[in-house]
Amino acid sequence: MVRILVIDDEEGIRFTFRKFLSDQGYTVVTSENFEEALIRIRESDFDLIITDIVLEGKSGIDILREVRERNLHCPVVMITGYPDIETATNALRSGAFDYIIKPVRKHTLLRVAEMALQHKAVVDEKERYRLNLEAIFGSVKDAIITVDNELMVVEINEAAKNICGFSRHVIGKIFSSQQKNCGGKCLEALKETINKKQPVELCRIECSSNKWPGQVVTITTSPLLSRLGVFSGAVMVVRDETELVSLERDLSKRRQFHGIIGKSEEMQKVYSLIEYLCGVETTVLITGESGTGKELVAEALHHGGVRSSKPLIKVNCSALSENLLETELFGHVKGAFTGAIQDKIGRFQRADRGTILLDEIGDISPSIQLRLLRVLAEKEFERVGDSIPVKVDVRIVAATNQDLRKKIRRGEYREDLYYRLRVVELTLPPLRERREDLPLLVDHFLDKFNQQFSKKIVAVSADVMKLFMDYPWPGNVRELEHSLEHAFVLCRQSIIGVNDLPPEFKDIAETRTSFLADEKKDDTEAMLQALEKTDWNKAKAARLLGISRQTLYRKIEAYNILQDEL
Repeated sequence: MVRILVIDDEEGIRFTFRKFLSDQGYTVVTSENFEEALIRIRESDFDLIITDIVLEGKSGIDILREVRERNLHCPVVMITGYPDIETATNALRSGAFDYIIKPVRKHTLLRVAEMALQHKAVVDEKERYRLNLEAIFGSVKDAIITVDNELMVVEINEAAKNICGFSRHVIGKIFSSQQKNCGGKCLEALKETINKKQPVELCRIECSSNKWPGQVVTITTSPLLSRLGVFSGAVMVVRDETELVSLERDLSKRRQFHGIIGKSEEMQKVYSLIEYLCGVETTVLITGESGTGKELVAEALHHGGVRSSKPLIKVNCSALSENLLETELFGHVKGAFTGAIQDKIGRFQRADRGTILLDEIGDISPSIQLRLLRVLAEKEFERVGDSIPVKVDVRIVAATNQDLRKKIRRGEYREDLYYRLRVVELTLPPLRERREDLPLLVDHFLDKFNQQFSKKIVAVSADVMKLFMDYPWPGNVRELEHSLEHAFVLCRQSIIGVNDLPPEFKDIAETRTSFLADEKKDDTEAMLQALEKTDWNKAKAARLLGISRQTLYRKIEAYNILQDEL
């Protein structure tokens, strides 16, 4: 219901206005002076205020000021008994909607009241739109900036302060004058939208400044059109994607961590342990089958730690005889043995303040085990043929594909050395236990060999991938790498097929095809043929059949298959 406040010190005018306006269905409240009117305004909202311009001790202009200070949106109509140009001008300049000259006629009052209320309805509608837009602007986390045809800033939201460094003082200023060290790509997008009246999108561009280094944003600019289709400027939305890009980079790193490829749960555990051990100065024993990437893990431990700027020295302990390994590890002095014509610095001394990788640590002799135990315990050693101890600060990382516990039980390995080496053990899973990483590994080696052989092979065929997913990979990642390198040499197409693979894969494919082609062939006959084809090598026969070796053993026993049956 419309509420109108009438302020006048003449009771007759108040009564007459109440009667005229009430007859039109309006609710009318009256006040006879300024103070009473203020109380009414504080207690209630009004849609229209009609006030005499002359009040006791005050004026209608004072009422108008109170309305504006309180940020009320109701129109104010002035009543004057002494009209002149100055009075009218002052009233309108102060924000009055209109003024009425005494004596007031009924139709004049009703006409002005109706016009004022219509104006109020329009203002209220605009205010609703403004509040809605303000709420939307405030709730959006993206920066929103609108400009007119001349690139003058019309409006911005709060997020623009965080993303672009703008505050509301930029409103009314040329957009280009507010840019500082951000590259200007957003300005180019706005200019293109205004010139061509077409939207522009710039995805994930660097938008850095001294205050926000490394910021990555996506910018979208669109033309602003009125309801009648009149072009009035452009709106720009800036989305900060720095965190998302950072997370994606982290995910990418987690798929390829220091050159180690894999996204499986098993590899995520390995990555987490490596990250932890990088910051811990302790001896690490890396275990796992041959070809699982133990050397890569050692490199990750070194390059991710505080010793990364110092040497990483690698020693393959199984590649050297005992005497050669001893002098290689610890060095020798001139004349220590026949052929020692000069001093030699050993690998431990070369690795001082860095890291030494002792690969195939399970193959060292008892005497080397004893010498290595002293290095671990006392951080010193003597060169061959010398009695002067050499102090070293070296982090030792050892690796083996053997079960050292079994060697200890057989008396082949020192238990005290084992526990010195195995302060923390990091076990790498075999490839067959993380088959979901195979597509990533294949893609990695495709990229590598495309560069190496200057080819453009884009993929492996579905049949090849099926063989890879079923194959047990006894040689693990190294075997996969060599198999794909073999295929790259032979492949003349853009996709690697079964015929490009090493012979063992082609044998598996041919055997499976022959088994599938003969539907009448039973399990026993299939196993017999596979065993015959592989000269009773059960591991190879299991691979041909696409089953595990344990399953083959169970079926041989269940079907009572004997070698002399062939």
